[in-house]
Amino acid sequence: MAKQFQAIRGMNDILPAEAAQWQRLETTVREVLAAYDYQEIRLPLVEKTELFARSIGEVTDIVEKEMYTFADRNGDSLTLRPEGTAGCVRACLEHGLLHNQTRRLWYAGPMFRYEKPQKGRYRQFHQVGAEAYGMAGPDIDAELICLSARLWRRLGLPEVSLQLNTLGSSAARAAYREQLVGYFTARLSELDEDSRRRLQTNPLRILDSKNPTMQAVIAEAPALLDHLDPESLAHFEELKALLDSAGIAYQVNPRLVRGLDYYSQTVFEWVTDTLGAQGAICAGGRYDGLITELGGSATGGIGFAMGLERLVAMLAAAGQPGADLTPHAYLITVGAAAQRLGLALAEQWRDQWPALRLRLNCGGGSFKSQFRRADHSSARFALILGEAEAETGTVAIKPLREAQAEQITLSQDQAAAWLRSAVLEQTP
Repeated sequence: MAKQFQAIRGMNDILPAEAAQWQRLETTVREVLAAYDYQEIRLPLVEKTELFARSIGEVTDIVEKEMYTFADRNGDSLTLRPEGTAGCVRACLEHGLLHNQTRRLWYAGPMFRYEKPQKGRYRQFHQVGAEAYGMAGPDIDAELICLSARLWRRLGLPEVSLQLNTLGSSAARAAYREQLVGYFTARLSELDEDSRRRLQTNPLRILDSKNPTMQAVIAEAPALLDHLDPESLAHFEELKALLDSAGIAYQVNPRLVRGLDYYSQTVFEWVTDTLGAQGAICAGGRYDGLITELGGSATGGIGFAMGLERLVAMLAAAGQPGADLTPHAYLITVGAAAQRLGLALAEQWRDQWPALRLRLNCGGGSFKSQFRRADHSSARFALILGEAEAETGTVAIKPLREAQAEQITLSQDQAAAWLRSAVLEQTP
């Protein structure tokens, strides 16, 4: 027998039992973003490879080792998007969305990186990203952080903390880079293989190493905060003052850097101890030079991305309920006349109350087998239309989750009103 097809390693199915948690998360995210007037933009999964090479950086791990890149039939090099910011900037420039105006945008969907699959890290993973353009001051930095903090509160996730840093201007970072290269070169024997490779290409990433044997040499490295230009320092100090005024707790982490070349000034991460090694659930920062790099005029930009798989795992671990997707009622129909009437009534009730979750029995079956299906559906009530009910214009209603409750029979009009009062108006 041929082996059954299976999902590609690191690309996972989200089954119906898990979907409720995803739906609750996605609904909450949309509501919070709408409260801050962020507008949705939908972006393609595939972009030209050059877009990511120029924006992320050709010597980053993502571009060098992790992208899913292929040639199409015209010989063009295309890549499944590994992150969303580059595509969002490309779309804004292509459609003139940034011309003499500010923008607050968000997007959601799958991203792709060829990484070693582990809990909380997959080769196809899902992100929500928020991006703001045309605002250079720290006020928009603070607003984005406040937005994300509100989301954690809405989701009931208290065990998250904010780490904050600044990468300064490109000029200040270039001068700091020289000092950092000199320091690590002098201690080359203490560096692991990855750090030696990054030394001449992206030395700031050495500061983000998770290798325990590297922590002592990293701790003694020069700190970027000691080499900031006055403008960058003022921006960072005002950001901290804004967060203090909003009651947002944070920890300044001078070793916090980002894995993408386009970041400058503010960088931040929301982290948790509840997910093991994969502790970052949301990360972002400013990228004021990216829009110019991709062909636009000088425009401020800042954004963040959050990993949905990790948030879903946190919600599940915290015992937070998912969206209620169970049907309110299950409509049993016995006989041809009842089946025709049941379909018509079900459509009529759904027209009247779009929030009604009503499952109509399909596929035939005896009354006993249909009743068993109704019970297995987790519906609160079974609505019964048999030949007698079809002839008399009535509906029998049987509570399924209340052991002592008795079955009642109502006219079809009464049943419609009863559905609204007993089911919909009592649903949170």
